[in-house]
Amino acid sequence: MQASKLTAEHQIFRETIRAFIHKEITPYIDQWEQQGEIDRNIWKKMGDMGFMGLNYPEEYGGLDLDFYYSLILCEELSYCFSGGFTISALVIQYMSAPYLLKYASEKLKERYLKPVLAGDMVSAVAITEPGAGSDVKQIKTTAVKSGDHYIVNGSKTFITNGYYGDFFITAVKTAPEKGTKGISLLLVERNAVGVSANKINKLGWHASDTAELGFDQVQVPVSNLIGVENEGFSYLMAGLQLERLTAAIHSLATADSALQYTLEYIGQREAFGNKLHDFQTIRHRIAQMAADIATTKAFVYQCCDLQNQGEYAVQDCSIAKLQASELAVQVVSNCLQLFGGYGFTEDYKIARLYRDVRVGTIIGGTSEIMLEIIAKMTIDKVNYQPNKTRLT
Repeated sequence: MQASKLTAEHQIFRETIRAFIHKEITPYIDQWEQQGEIDRNIWKKMGDMGFMGLNYPEEYGGLDLDFYYSLILCEELSYCFSGGFTISALVIQYMSAPYLLKYASEKLKERYLKPVLAGDMVSAVAITEPGAGSDVKQIKTTAVKSGDHYIVNGSKTFITNGYYGDFFITAVKTAPEKGTKGISLLLVERNAVGVSANKINKLGWHASDTAELGFDQVQVPVSNLIGVENEGFSYLMAGLQLERLTAAIHSLATADSALQYTLEYIGQREAFGNKLHDFQTIRHRIAQMAADIATTKAFVYQCCDLQNQGEYAVQDCSIAKLQASELAVQVVSNCLQLFGGYGFTEDYKIARLYRDVRVGTIIGGTSEIMLEIIAKMTIDKVNYQPNKTRLT
């Protein structure tokens, strides 16, 4: 990203969100991590500040700002040393609510999108299933139309905000015989009869609620259909670019936060009469991490430029997600090593970062999926196109 792209207004926003995080989020992170639940009041506080709808139109309660504000928000949230909190926030604004903005009826936007941007409701996106993983084509959850309702049966797993959230943007098969051309998106309320949710005990991201969802004869109004029936797969493919880009920003900022945290530690810790940062092997390791973060950041920022211009950058976002998430795992691991035995204790935040960062290579499509997308575009010359469906 060219330096000129970030204005004085952007910098003021960074200072504002940083001050907000310092006051309203950082003091409570440890508590949320321990209890496995984020205080819902924080979403309302963020909504009151406009932080929940930076790129959304003013008519729905958003601020209608450019994407660089979201870049800054993703970065600053990633410095709070809790991947669980950060991902919960990103899922709401960049991974679930966009489907409402792009494809939902005005009635659904009024009833669900506005409260989400105000911080009064928490949204989730329910795609992954126990037997399908990253292969959306293989989902089994069905929605059969019966009168003015769909009857939904099936299950989902690894759903962030799935336990404490208010509703899910849910991928279902409305025409199973049509494969990817038979997938639709339905808005399913968490408290609907027949919906069950069980929290998953995770390696990291302890502050966020990640759930397995069950749908047993759940009646969903036909009016809760998002967009056009059987067009859900194309909606999902279009939405994944923003999901992967924000995940890349988060991974990279997490790596940088680990590096900065480590720099503070090695500047204070001594061994054999010298500060750790005076040992050449440590200095060079730090220098290499700084160089790797800087070069990856340049590419991720370029992808942010494309996003701000409305480009459908499948390959670029896939590369950004792949490189940033893999680098973050490497950097945090190297940083933990420099803490010695202390890095293996809960007294230092590097241990939490080590747990949290690992899932970055899995969410939003694994690294293997990213490589296959890149391979298809590079070797097979596949050209992915944005969804052109006209909505009524």
